[in-house]
Amino acid sequence: MHTVIVENDQSQWSDSTGIRYHFPKRYLKYLQPGTQVIYYKGRMRDKSFTDARLSSHPHYFATAIINEVYVDKQSPKGDLFAVIGGYRAFNDPVLSKIDNTYLEAIPDNRKSNYWRDGVRPISHEIYEAITSKVASFTDISFQSDDDTPDVIPNFESAVEGNKKQLFVTTYERDPKLRKQAIAIHGVTCKGCNINFGKKYGPYAEGFIHIHHIIPISELGEAKQVNPETDLIPLCANCHAIIHRRRDKTLSVEELREMINLHKNTAVATSNE
Repeated sequence: MHTVIVENDQSQWSDSTGIRYHFPKRYLKYLQPGTQVIYYKGRMRDKSFTDARLSSHPHYFATAIINEVYVDKQSPKGDLFAVIGGYRAFNDPVLSKIDNTYLEAIPDNRKSNYWRDGVRPISHEIYEAITSKVASFTDISFQSDDDTPDVIPNFESAVEGNKKQLFVTTYERDPKLRKQAIAIHGVTCKGCNINFGKKYGPYAEGFIHIHHIIPISELGEAKQVNPETDLIPLCANCHAIIHRRRDKTLSVEELREMINLHKNTAVATSNE
């Protein structure tokens, strides 16, 4: 399957280029895992975005693959996130219209509103026609766009004497994995359920630690981290408690049991 996905300069959607794509559920059938997509930008409407674009005209600017699709747990409308993989940016734009002819095939019954769709299925032939005009690609090295520490050196546990198992360093240095984990799991702590944005307001919105469930030393160098099964959001307090003892690392389940036990004990004490 092949699809064009639109990324606007200004948008209500929580997109992150090459990492995640936020979209309404009506487009799910066009963004299944394995779908090859082409990124597209419409005509520039605000000149302040000039340096962030390859052209002021409507154009295609990258290819990628849909890895996984997850429900946006914060959306009351059933919106979804697509986790993006294999992102390759064009070094030059491919304009949507060449020699007065559009590269996409526009059905006769859609001529008046075709370009309003943010997600557009295309044939393999059209996909090839667009990508054949790309002279060269660039593989992008993603940079983190938030101020959560990339590495938290004190969050580690040790076993067997001097042998150390580091839990934070590897995945936290990859902002793509962090963003994918947040897209899947959200930013509410899975231990105590605190959400910093809800508790402290906009200033703290999105702040959260991302915890590696399995010690990195047990993963092996060749194992790929799965943000759905290997990573989980925790607040700083819960993260610290999990790694508090140097001879033991708590599981998230053990942490929750500890919290619930103390909560129940506190309630019983207050009722005496």
